[in-house]
Amino acid sequence: MATTLAQNPLLGETTCGSLLQKLQEIWDEVGENDEERDKMLLQLEQECLDVYKRKVEQAAKSRAQLLQALSDAKLELSCLLSALGEKSFVGIPENTSGTIKGQLAAIAPVLEQLCKQKEERVKEFSDVQSQIQKIIGEIAGNLNLNAQTGNPEVDEADLSMKKLNEYHAQLQELQKEKSERLQKVLEFVSTVHDLCAVLGMDFFSTVTEVHPSLNDSTSVQSKSISNDTLSRLAKTVLALKEDKKQRLHKLQELATQLIDLWNLMDTSMEERRLFDHVTCNISAPVDEVTVPGALALDLIEQAEVEVERLDQLKASRMKEIAFKKQAELEEIYACAHIEIDPEAEREKIMELIDSGNVEPAELLADMDNQITKAKEESLSRKDILDKVEKWMSACEEESWLEDYNRVIIVSLSITCCGLKSLNHCDHEQWEHVATISTSDGFYDFGMCAINMNSQFCVF
Repeated sequence: MATTLAQNPLLGETTCGSLLQKLQEIWDEVGENDEERDKMLLQLEQECLDVYKRKVEQAAKSRAQLLQALSDAKLELSCLLSALGEKSFVGIPENTSGTIKGQLAAIAPVLEQLCKQKEERVKEFSDVQSQIQKIIGEIAGNLNLNAQTGNPEVDEADLSMKKLNEYHAQLQELQKEKSERLQKVLEFVSTVHDLCAVLGMDFFSTVTEVHPSLNDSTSVQSKSISNDTLSRLAKTVLALKEDKKQRLHKLQELATQLIDLWNLMDTSMEERRLFDHVTCNISAPVDEVTVPGALALDLIEQAEVEVERLDQLKASRMKEIAFKKQAELEEIYACAHIEIDPEAEREKIMELIDSGNVEPAELLADMDNQITKAKEESLSRKDILDKVEKWMSACEEESWLEDYNRVIIVSLSITCCGLKSLNHCDHEQWEHVATISTSDGFYDFGMCAINMNSQFCVF
């Protein structure tokens, strides 16, 4: 058996044979019997079989592992193609009949390329989903949604271009909506700015109360576009417009009062020009009032103070103006020979002004109406008054001629009468003649007659 082992090429080549020969030489020197030698050779053969068996098992295990790796690679390849939405991929080996390692070597670069493509696709999905999540958060009113929730979770089971395009389409719709909302926000903010300027209000504090992101310290893209912000901006604009409308109405009322008071008290144009900024909008529509500060509270308060000041002066000036018009009315009545009670009229005016039961404008308007009516009545009486005046003039002329004739007759009587008759004349009659003559412009002639009478009496 030892000879068989030494000659069997399967048990070893040169080294194994030399070792076996060396072992035989040792046994020969020792004197080992054949039984011991066969036993030791059988043991040696068993040990060799065990080694071969282990090697075979290891090889089988390695093959199984390679087959599993190949199967896993093929499965991964299939999953990658499915996830990426690819039916096929350039580089996938069509021949699957080669060795296991050959097949693995052929699939490995394809897997590597597909994995790299998958990573890029996952990044694209993550980016587009992050943008979608951010815009959704902005619309919902949460500007820091991404910071709170982190990056969105990507579904790696579906990384197809179809799904990616769907996300891009959704992103475009959201970006369009964001742009429209942002435009509305900017329009509202611009309107608030213009209204605050006209009303003299602080724009920054007004928009900051709506949302802190609306002031100019933040970029346009960082401004809130949520439904709540748009709703509050719309309410703010409506409130400011209503405030503007009320202030304009108040200012127009004050302007009307100012003009009435100015007209009432004959205020100079220089004083009126000081309030041109108040009266310039007296009939302006609310939408046309755009000058900054035109409806500021301090301007309205200034107008109120001026109206109050003029109201205080109105009572004293009213009496002066009313008496002036009453004097004009009395003069017209006097020219028209219409009798009135001036004192009673003045007392009535005083009572009306002091009681405050009548508006000054109404009182003056009533007096103007009286003056107008008095002038009309005076004109209607003019013809009659002219005729009366002519008649009175004629009467005066006729009376003058009668008195003149009477004096002439008396004078002639004096001349014709004798001294005795003259001495018996009633002295009072001469004085009466003198009085009549004097009143009618014959003073000199009458006095002459009296002097003559006196002389005759002396004689």
